[in-house]
Amino acid sequence: MMNEIQLQNDLEKLLVIMPRKITSNLTTSGLDDVIELVLDIGRIPEIRYSGGKIAKLGDELITDEDINFVTSHLQEFTHDNRSGIPGTLHRISAIRNRQGKVVGLTCRIGRVVTGTISCIKDICLQGKSILFLGRPGVGKTTKLREISRLVADELGKRVVIVDTSNEIAGDGDTPHPAIGTARRMQVPQPEYQKDIMIEAVENHTPEVIVVDEIGTEAEAQAARTIAERGVMLIATAHGNSLESLIKNPTLSDLVGGIQSVTLGDDEAKRRATQKTVLEREKQPTFDIVIEIIDRNTLAVYKNTSEAVDYILRGWPIRPELRKVDKGEIPHMEADTKPQTDVKVEKAEDNKMNFSFSRPKYCEQNKPLKKLYLYAVSRTIVEKLIERMDFKIEITKNADDADIVIAHKNFAKGGAKVLNVAKEYRAQIFYVKTNSMAQIQKVLKDALDIQPQDFEQSEGYCDNVEMALDEVKSAIEKLQAGESFVELLPRNAQIRKLQHELVEQYGYKSVSVGDGDNRYIKIEKQ
Repeated sequence: MMNEIQLQNDLEKLLVIMPRKITSNLTTSGLDDVIELVLDIGRIPEIRYSGGKIAKLGDELITDEDINFVTSHLQEFTHDNRSGIPGTLHRISAIRNRQGKVVGLTCRIGRVVTGTISCIKDICLQGKSILFLGRPGVGKTTKLREISRLVADELGKRVVIVDTSNEIAGDGDTPHPAIGTARRMQVPQPEYQKDIMIEAVENHTPEVIVVDEIGTEAEAQAARTIAERGVMLIATAHGNSLESLIKNPTLSDLVGGIQSVTLGDDEAKRRATQKTVLEREKQPTFDIVIEIIDRNTLAVYKNTSEAVDYILRGWPIRPELRKVDKGEIPHMEADTKPQTDVKVEKAEDNKMNFSFSRPKYCEQNKPLKKLYLYAVSRTIVEKLIERMDFKIEITKNADDADIVIAHKNFAKGGAKVLNVAKEYRAQIFYVKTNSMAQIQKVLKDALDIQPQDFEQSEGYCDNVEMALDEVKSAIEKLQAGESFVELLPRNAQIRKLQHELVEQYGYKSVSVGDGDNRYIKIEKQ
């Protein structure tokens, strides 16, 4: 089969540059489950398998001559001490002594594997930006490679891969066939990755950009710049879980960042929290976050904004688990695609989800309007739109806008833009400062929202949130040893939401009382 031929050829190219003491103990057929070969001077060479097993190769020690034999067949190592074999996905990394001499080599075997994204193919075809998280060795790069080919070949989109370590498309000037028709931009040094990301957008008109291992604040900012330009972004980042990423000050901007907010006494009491709480600062760069638990199991957060908000509030959140069917083993490179079933499973009991969506319960039934901003904080406007569910969409073109909000101090500089808005008969409103209170007031005026209507809608939403927080506090009391907890009286619709949340925690709830005094009693099963 073509897949076997491709794999054999790639492995033979690796074995050709290995010392005889290595090749005499190896065959290509015995490398199917191998991840790395490790060569250190003065030690017996090791072979590492995907399951974590480590084995010795023979009983001869590695010498200077063995290391030199390998390095003499490689291109010069880059600043990050990596090299590769042209036309393959293998990566050879060097360990040097204090004088710069190579004293060890880690030879990672690169493979083309298909079928690893079959369970999330529907998500990859939505055109939304996706961030993959997971520990080293679980297949993040493999999934990027397959998604690149899927989007480029099946959807016909212009895909550009920013390949910092040449792991996605292999070494050499010609990209590996595994990425299909996607184009690849190499990065001379890791610290230049952010610059190449921006260069890709500015010079090559991509519809999709693929990046492996976003690891610095500058790269996170470059990713946000790309997303704001309307380009789909597929990337991986350091971190095993969404929660750990939120706590990472360097990379938390990828999922919206966090900020400390001080609540008033009444609000803190209503939420049953401390006065200082953490909240999401802005819209996430990535629409979807996928945690790679192992090579065949993925945890999908389909709405990053909602997931981050739940985690910061301490609400239970359960990602959707998807698995590659264990009956189907992902195949090496092949022309035919494996018919792998999608399995969606429930997560563990300690990761529960309750889908309270503020817009769902606070629909204002206003027609969607388009808003153009001039010298006004987009971050603040986006936060207000999300929090208060204004039926409005920000547009990049003044001639598309129904409403224009401009900063009064900069109005003269934007005369041309404002004239275009007037020509297309858009309503123009001005703010004096970029404060949240000022912008909120102007947005209400622009949308013709009456204070009493807004307060009624906002009040209901606050009651829902307060009711759900009350359930959370009750569950904590039950876990601490109390036999039952009685909640405050609520209307039927809110009690229904409380019942659903209690059920997901695994406790029993009953409604007690009559009329306006009807409330929920929670107790152990």
